[in-house]
Amino acid sequence: MLITTTPTIEGRTIRQYHGVVTGEAIIGANFLKDMFAAVRDIVGGRAGAYEKTLRKARETAFADMETAAMELGANAVVAVDIDYEVLGETNGMLMVAVSGTAVSVD
Repeated sequence: MLITTTPTIEGRTIRQYHGVVTGEAIIGANFLKDMFAAVRDIVGGRAGAYEKTLRKARETAFADMETAAMELGANAVVAVDIDYEVLGETNGMLMVAVSGTAVSVD
């Protein structure tokens, strides 16, 4: 499955548009990650636990979108957009949402 943020795929012709496909993943941040991230913010550096969690959420969202595209008979997704949102009463959850257009290309 080809997945791209561009509206076309160079050297390939879009033969059919199947429609918009999406994928979402909502991940809760736990107390230990919050505590270590706070320490990391004070002393500097990267918050590895958050980065790993964010990466997993993004991969899950992309996998869901790819599955939706395959179910429509597509072999590619173009014009992909990735959005990140903080959710919850105390901003304790992170949502990654991806969307694009499922297409069939040569």
